[in-house]
Amino acid sequence: MEKNKTVEGYLAKRTEEQVAQLNVLRSILQRTVLEEGVKWGAPVYMLKGKNVVGMAAFKSYVGLWFHNGVYLKDEAQKLINAQEDVTKALRQWRFTSLEEIQEHEDLIHAYILEAIENQKAGKELKPKKTALVIPELLQKELNTNAQLNTQYKSLTPYKQKEYAEYISSAKREATQQSRLEKVIPMILEGKGLNDRYRTS
Repeated sequence: MEKNKTVEGYLAKRTEEQVAQLNVLRSILQRTVLEEGVKWGAPVYMLKGKNVVGMAAFKSYVGLWFHNGVYLKDEAQKLINAQEDVTKALRQWRFTSLEEIQEHEDLIHAYILEAIENQKAGKELKPKKTALVIPELLQKELNTNAQLNTQYKSLTPYKQKEYAEYISSAKREATQQSRLEKVIPMILEGKGLNDRYRTS
């Protein structure tokens, strides 16, 4: 496994203080049934492939991310929603010192165990599925270009939606037209709009 895709690789890029804090959090997480991995460049702890808790370091704090934290009781009121009205299920617990983590080790462990039980019980916030709405300009092009139509339909529904939303989100028709022209070669190659940003 590539070093940058391991927790050790992630830790190697942090400050000495952050590493000390993350190692305590990691030791707590490793006392559970969760499997350790790396997703989106940061450590994540999973149950049967489902994300339960993530861990990361930032300039002023290190934090735990509870992927379905909205279901935690949070009786100690430690969790925050970093983006009100945007983030639905994710909740964070931020720590600003090693002492703070050490002081709350038992409580952190209890929160993680509750998150595991919630995952086992199937408590997940599933994203609402919205119908695919193809913008008029794209639909006209699909109607007149059989090869494009075939390639577009062979894409996953998610990738089809990305293209449709990318074009329709432009306010001006001229911008929609230029976006359409930009994506036609990508669709013909069978690529998704954001494939270059996705990592396996």
